[in-house]
Amino acid sequence: MTDASETAGDLDLRLVRCFTAVAEHGHFGRAAAALHLTQPSLSRQLRRLERQLGARLVDRTPRGSRLTAAGEVFLPLATALLSSAAEAAARTRAAARPDLVTVGYTAGLIVTAAVRELRRRHPDAEVRTLHLRWDEPRAALLDHRVDAVVTRLPFPTDRLDVTVLHDEPRMLLVPRDHRLAGKESVTLDDIADEPVPRVRRSDPALNAYWRIDPRPGGRPAPDGPLIEAVEDKFEVIAAGEAVAIVAGRAGAVLRPDLTLVPLEGVEPSHVVLATRAGDRGRLVAAFRRCARAHITGGGTPGTA
Repeated sequence: MTDASETAGDLDLRLVRCFTAVAEHGHFGRAAAALHLTQPSLSRQLRRLERQLGARLVDRTPRGSRLTAAGEVFLPLATALLSSAAEAAARTRAAARPDLVTVGYTAGLIVTAAVRELRRRHPDAEVRTLHLRWDEPRAALLDHRVDAVVTRLPFPTDRLDVTVLHDEPRMLLVPRDHRLAGKESVTLDDIADEPVPRVRRSDPALNAYWRIDPRPGGRPAPDGPLIEAVEDKFEVIAAGEAVAIVAGRAGAVLRPDLTLVPLEGVEPSHVVLATRAGDRGRLVAAFRRCARAHITGGGTPGTA
């Protein structure tokens, strides 16, 4: 029976966050570690939420955990609730600090020159920078953690304004002892049978873009190791388990045991500036001008 002092109308966001962590990780131990809690504490928090809602949300299994039917219904609502709360807090802080702007950026993209110019033009402003994971730009904008992001397409762009800053060639990343290392260029036919890593829980469109899957003619890209994070690509490639398609510039070196080979016949990667749709803040508009002038493709290579 639900405790009269704990009704669904008084949901504690900390409890909701515990539930979404369990749903994301599919395992109490991993979720507890991510939340910096002990497993018993996480279990107690989840049971409290279930009492408030009057429904069981998660079942434990021998391999981890799985959502019940009620949990599946609650998950998107819980995610939206946390996002709305974060946005409310961030927008309130932003209204109190119109002289503050935060610029996000993802791996291998350099925003220093544009940020320096923004600070020069607006010495009264506080300009912050924040590194984001490859899958964070849209969420970070919509929950107001950042006000502008320099990143790479593709990603969902609804509710955003997106401006292409420059293009980067897509290249092949291989070990230095690979049969294709040192070639002037390669084509997709040259890697038709080479496995390409897949990132677990990645957006399907993003995975498909960086694997070029399917290949021209409809053939699927060969499946390589399933990895947890983009950075893991370097290890599986260095070990000779796969090759990867990355954004970068000819002749650049990411680490001494890897090398890049130009990949011919594929569309380049688009480096973009993304902001919230309709954001007319003076500092956001000023950074947009700085980004167009100073982020022109002179950075180091990166992966997606």
